Amino acid sequence: MTQPPPPPNQPPQQPGFGPPQDPSSQQQPPAQPPAQPSGAPSGPDLSKNPEPGYGYPQAPQTPPAGPPGTPPPAAGPSAPQGPGYGYPQQPPTPAAGYGYPGQQPPQPQQQPQQPQPSGPYGQPQQPGAQGQPGYGQPGYGQPGYGQSAYGQPGYGQPGYGYPQPPTMPMQPQPGQPGGGRKFSAQMGIVVAAVVAIALIVGGGVWYASSSGKDDDKQTTAETGGTGGDTKGGDAGGGSTGAKEKAPADTASKVLFQVPAPKVPKGSSTISTSGSWLTDTVYAKSGIAEIVGYDRAKGTKKWTIDLPGPVCEATAHVTDDNKTAVIYKPAMPTKDDPQRCTNVALIDLAAGEEVWTKTAKSGTMPISFNNVTISGGTVAAGSTSGGAAWEVASGKQLWAPKTSDACYDAGYGGGAKLVAVRKCGTYEQRQLHIQTIDPKSGKVVSEYKMDEGIEYAGIVSTEPLVVAADVGDTAGDGSGISDFFSIDNKTGKLRTRISAPGEEFAARCDIITRIEKCSGLAVGNDRLYIPTEEHEGTGEYSQTNEVVAFDLSTGKQTGQRADAGDGYQLTPLRMDGGNVLAYKRPPYDKGGQIVSIDGASFKQTTLMENPATEAVRNVETRMLPDYAEILYAQGGLYMSGVYASDFSSSDDEYLVIAFGTG
Repeated sequence: MTQPPPPPNQPPQQPGFGPPQDPSSQQQPPAQPPAQPSGAPSGPDLSKNPEPGYGYPQAPQTPPAGPPGTPPPAAGPSAPQGPGYGYPQQPPTPAAGYGYPGQQPPQPQQQPQQPQPSGPYGQPQQPGAQGQPGYGQPGYGQPGYGQSAYGQPGYGQPGYGYPQPPTMPMQPQPGQPGGGRKFSAQMGIVVAAVVAIALIVGGGVWYASSSGKDDDKQTTAETGGTGGDTKGGDAGGGSTGAKEKAPADTASKVLFQVPAPKVPKGSSTISTSGSWLTDTVYAKSGIAEIVGYDRAKGTKKWTIDLPGPVCEATAHVTDDNKTAVIYKPAMPTKDDPQRCTNVALIDLAAGEEVWTKTAKSGTMPISFNNVTISGGTVAAGSTSGGAAWEVASGKQLWAPKTSDACYDAGYGGGAKLVAVRKCGTYEQRQLHIQTIDPKSGKVVSEYKMDEGIEYAGIVSTEPLVVAADVGDTAGDGSGISDFFSIDNKTGKLRTRISAPGEEFAARCDIITRIEKCSGLAVGNDRLYIPTEEHEGTGEYSQTNEVVAFDLSTGKQTGQRADAGDGYQLTPLRMDGGNVLAYKRPPYDKGGQIVSIDGASFKQTTLMENPATEAVRNVETRMLPDYAEILYAQGGLYMSGVYASDFSSSDDEYLVIAFGTG
């Protein structure tokens, strides 16, 4: 899952787009075609399955390295020299949660450059290894999370791809305070009355319980995202349940563009994480605001003003168009970068902030790293543990317990609510993947990963699929060396899929953004994942494929969708039994949205964007791994995840929207 080579069919000596950087370090395509050794492979061998998964380390590992290199050039001959909007090399720096009383506090995970509070709950940050962006992470995976009629990229897609250097957190020691789920006295009595029947099944533990009703749309903002959409699909897939249909004319036009916001004085980058679709509104985070735009015209329908920037946002949306975000209580300054303490429920239909909550670990407010929605519950995780609130009332359902040595680092939402719970010391870390009742926080099932796996990302909650970089063997900053297919009713491991970084192109930001996985989709009890780019048939051209893995056997199904020469194909989300995917184009064409039939893998083009240079210049700055990409009902919405002062051009955009018909 390494950084792909320059865009296909790209004329030599063209400026490129990508994260802000020293101009001297920008890569250029070769002036001449690179010499290829005779017999050089043209891509991964898709006729065989990958080798068995890597072994688990017994010693502590370093965090995964960041995305290698810079993105390749993506525009035509007159593309500007400056980096594309929304791809800062220096990411925003939300602070991590406070530590645990009576022990060494964890190092912040998202705010390496900010000063930390003094005293027992804070300490200076020690930068760690570069992490992986989510919601559109570098590499060319695709955001769109995966499973809904209004699916979005990725975190990633995307996706939300926010390049940042998370640090290695210090974890609670056995017997020391940690984060956990704490119930009210009344809830404790109810839970105590339930007889738990534990059955040891393989590596999992099953508990008698009933999970809360899922009232969430599988609306996602990144590729793959949590909560596989299997509605209408069967083991064979196919177009059953698909909502997206090809129009009579697939040629799109630009519906509207939103100029990039200006970064406040004293800030170099500000997060603009979060975008959502309803039937009538496209909503997007700006600087300390969320704006609802008319889907067709781009006119503002409503604006929610916030005191500070949005740090994180879930892509999931309830049936009545509610979603959740984390934001800072004030605008960051050089002296006070602020912390991501406020969790808010947003009504996308009414354009209102329904409620805002905070939680404490001990006496100090928690700085949250991730947020999600499932079964009428908003849940947020951090290095200090997790907390949850009822969507309808804002009532707190649980919060960290200072007596617990384990803590909820984060949650995956959608069809189910799944916690990544960390236990033990850094040297003897063990991750518990817990499907939990969203109303009570009670564990429904649990799978314990082998010791030595420090981080895991939730790819899908139904079916349950987890990604991990076992032993830091991915080697490319993608966060993925293996996928784990888990039965979330019994907690038993169904199968493990090896996905070597040099062969496959998906990504998970497993350090802090637990459900920010991009460039893949889950449905039909299968995992759909793109291969890395490899040589095409044309001069300078690159291409790739999307393949499928059976989640019960771990083997490839033999299905393959080819991107076509000069294109790169990346899954966005499921549409019933079909896979929606984005095709990154060569330098002289516009991007495409295609539907891949889950059974035949036949591709149907749903949209093709204009090939004019001016439009391409904007679209190619919104590449899947660097942007949030949403497609539904003939509309494609591509947006940046940062506003920065690194731009060298005034013609920068936060959003570009395309439509057919």
